[in-house]
Amino acid sequence: YKLNLRGPALTVQTACSTSLVAVSQACAGLLSGHCEVALAGGVSISFPQQRGYVYQEGAIASSDGRCRAFDVSATGTVFGAGAGVVVLKRLSTAIEDGDRIYAVIRGCGVNNDGSDKASFSAPSIQGQSEAIASALEQAEVSAESIGYVEAHGTGTPLGDPIEVAALTQAFRQTTERRQFCILGSIKPNLGHLESAAGVTGLIKATLALHHERIPGTLHFRAPNLNCGLAESPFRVTADVSDWKRETGARRAGVSSFGVGGTNAHVILEEAPVTQPAVVTRPAELLLLSARTPTALERTSTRWMESLQNLTSEPSTPTDFANAAHTSRLGRRAFDHRRVVIAESASAAAEALASRDPKRVFQRSLQGKARSVVFLFPGQGTQYPGMGRQLYATEPVFKSQIDRCCEILKPGLGMDLSDVLLPSPGSEASAAERLRGTSLAQPALFCIEYALATLWRSWGIEPSALIGHSVGEYVAAVVAGVMTVEQALDLLAVRGRLMQDLPGGAMLSVRASVSDVERWITESVSISAINSPRSCVVSGPYSEIEGVERSLTAAGIPCKRLHTSHAFHSSMMDPMLADFGSHLKQHPLRRATIPIVSTRTGTWIKPEDWSDHQYWLLQVRECVHFSKAISTIGNEPGVVLLEIGPGQTLSALAAQTLPGDGRHVVIPSMPPVENRAETSALLTALGRLWLEGVPVNWRAFDEGKGLAKSSCPTYPFEKQRYWADVAPANSITGLGVVRESEPVKDLPRRDVASPSANDVIEQTIRRQLSLMQQQLEALESAEHPSVTETITAQARTIL
Repeated sequence: YKLNLRGPALTVQTACSTSLVAVSQACAGLLSGHCEVALAGGVSISFPQQRGYVYQEGAIASSDGRCRAFDVSATGTVFGAGAGVVVLKRLSTAIEDGDRIYAVIRGCGVNNDGSDKASFSAPSIQGQSEAIASALEQAEVSAESIGYVEAHGTGTPLGDPIEVAALTQAFRQTTERRQFCILGSIKPNLGHLESAAGVTGLIKATLALHHERIPGTLHFRAPNLNCGLAESPFRVTADVSDWKRETGARRAGVSSFGVGGTNAHVILEEAPVTQPAVVTRPAELLLLSARTPTALERTSTRWMESLQNLTSEPSTPTDFANAAHTSRLGRRAFDHRRVVIAESASAAAEALASRDPKRVFQRSLQGKARSVVFLFPGQGTQYPGMGRQLYATEPVFKSQIDRCCEILKPGLGMDLSDVLLPSPGSEASAAERLRGTSLAQPALFCIEYALATLWRSWGIEPSALIGHSVGEYVAAVVAGVMTVEQALDLLAVRGRLMQDLPGGAMLSVRASVSDVERWITESVSISAINSPRSCVVSGPYSEIEGVERSLTAAGIPCKRLHTSHAFHSSMMDPMLADFGSHLKQHPLRRATIPIVSTRTGTWIKPEDWSDHQYWLLQVRECVHFSKAISTIGNEPGVVLLEIGPGQTLSALAAQTLPGDGRHVVIPSMPPVENRAETSALLTALGRLWLEGVPVNWRAFDEGKGLAKSSCPTYPFEKQRYWADVAPANSITGLGVVRESEPVKDLPRRDVASPSANDVIEQTIRRQLSLMQQQLEALESAEHPSVTETITAQARTIL
C-alpha cells in the first residue's frame, strides 16, 4: 500500500505558539483535501546546549532554575530544547486504515492580539480568550465538557494570571461551575521548548486521554493568589488523577501563546471505541526488514523484546495479531528481510531468539523482484479434508469452494463438499470415494481454483501458468480460456466418461524414461515425464503389477498412485469421441496469461488454447511436465508457486530446474500427513515477500478488524554530526589571538597560492578593521555599552 498523494510542506513561525499553529494548519489541510496524512510539530534546539543565564527580577527567566507554573513561588520559566511531531489523519480515514488513534482533534482556534495589548511581547487577555472560545465553538462542545486544560503555563508572574483570566473568560460563556477542570503545564517537567512547546503540550494531553489519567504539575505547592483560581473553573494539582468520565466523552484543551500575540488553542477528545479484532487464523506472519544486515539484527532483537513484554503483560491473541498486522502494514519494506510464522507472541519471541529455520526465514534482495508462475497439480494428490483449515479461516477460499460445489450439484447429483470436508468418522469413506475419477477431478479443481483466487486476492498475480493434467483446466480458467462453469462441466463429463472405462493403474517410477522404456509395451504407456529422474507408467492392473515387480527386482523405486484408471494412456481411447462431442458445445477463448503446455512442454500461442482438439488430445497424450519446467527454467529468475494439495510438483520441479539459485519453488499447502494448512500458506506468503513479490497486505487483513499497535520502530544506525564548539581563544587556520593582542596585529599564514581559506581570512580581516574603526569612534563618543557589544562580537569572530 503506497500513498501517492502529495501535500504541501509549510514552515510556520509564530514564536512560542509555532507548533500548535502548525497543527491547526495541518488540520485545515486535511479537511480541505490538500493532503491525506500530515506531520505537524516543532523543534527548538539550543546551541551551545550547556549555557546559563543571569536572573533579573521581573524578567521571564526563573530565579532558581525551576519553572513553577501557577504556583505561589513562581518567578519565571526555564528554557529547554527539544522537538515534537504528531501524525494527523481525518478520523474516517484513520478508522478505515486501522490506525491506532490516541485522540481526536475536535476544533482549533488561532488568532493574534493585534493592538489589544500594552506592547509587542505583552500577552492579551482578550486575544487568548477569543482563541479559546473559537476552538470551543468549532468543536461544538461546551466548556463544561472539558476535564483538563494543558496550559501555556510558563510560570511567569505576569503570564500565568493573564492566562487563567483568559481561560475563565472563555469558559464563563457556557458555565458558572468552579474548579471542575484541572489545569496543568508540561513546562515544569521539560522547560519552555519555545517553538516545540505547543506540540509538546498536545502530546501530553493526548496521552492523558489515552491512559485516562491526568498528570500532576511538577513543583506545584500552593496556588498563585494573583491567578484567582478559587473563583475560576480551574484547579491545579501536584498529584496524578484518575480521569473519570462524568457525562459524554473525555475532552481536553491545549493552549500555546507566542511572543508577538499569535494565540492557539486546540480541543481534544478521547479516541472512539473500536470493535475488537476477529482473530481467525491460528498463526500469524511477522515481517521484519532493514537497510543493512546489522540493522536487521537490531530490529529482530527489538521485536523479540517487545513480544516478550507482550507475553509478560496481560494480553489477548488480538494483541499479537495487531502487532503482526502492524509489521505488515505499518512498516516500510527494505531489502534485508526476515519473516516469522508463529501461533503466539511467546512463540514468535522464542523463534526470534533461536532463529529457528522452520519458523524464521531470511533473505536479502538483489535486483528486481521475481515474477510468479502458478503450478497446478493433477490427479493423485487429493485427500479427504484438503483445504479444511483454509475453508474455516479464509472467506475468499470458502466462497469459491461453495460456488464450485453449487455449480457441480446438477452434474454430480450430490454436494461435493460432503466428500471434500467430510464429517468426523466419515473420512475413510470419503477417501475411497475420492479415489474415483468422477469425484477426484472436480474436487481437485475446486481446491486449486479457490486457492488461486485467494492468492490473487492478496495481489499475487501470475506471469505464467503450468497445469499438470487436470491442473491444466485450472490454468485455463485463470487465463480466461474457459469459465469456471465450463471447466466444471467438462471435468464432470470427463471424469464420468473415464469412470465408465475399464479400471487401470498408474505407477510412479523414480528413474529416467530411458531406464523404463524396456518395460513399455503396446498396453503400457509412459503417461507422464515429471523430471529427469521421475516418470509415470500407466496401463491395465495386471500389466502394471508385472512392471512393478520387475522394477522392484531391478532395484528401481516405484509407487502406485491414488487413481482408479490409467490416464494419459491407450486405455483412454474409447472415451475420446464422446468427450470431443461435448467439448464442441463450449466456445473457448484465447489465453490472456501465458501458459506453458504440459502436452508439448513448450509455450503455445494464446489462440491455440481455444482449439478443441488440444483439449481432446490432452486426455490421451503424455504429460511433459519436466520439459515444461525446463522451458520456464530458461526464463530469468522466477518463483514457481504450487497451488494445490501436497508438495509433489514442488519436489519434481526442483529436480528439473538448474541449481544456480535463479529460481525458487514454493508449495502452498503442507504434505498430506501434515494438516497445518494455515502455517504452510503463511510460510509460502512470507517466502514470496522475501523474494520481493509485492503483496496486498491490506487485502490480506481485510475483514479481520485488526488495528496498528505500538511496535518497535526502525533502529537507525546513528552517526554523529554535531558541531563541537571550538575553544574560545582559537580559530582554525588563522592562528591564535590572545585577548591582550590588538586586532590589527592578527598574524597571517604564508601560503603558496590563494585559496578559499585565504579569501575567508581576508574577508574577516576587513570586518575586523571596520570594527576597529567603529570602536575608536565609539570610544571617543563615550558609548561604553555599545563598545562592549562590538568588542564581544569581535572576540566571537576571533
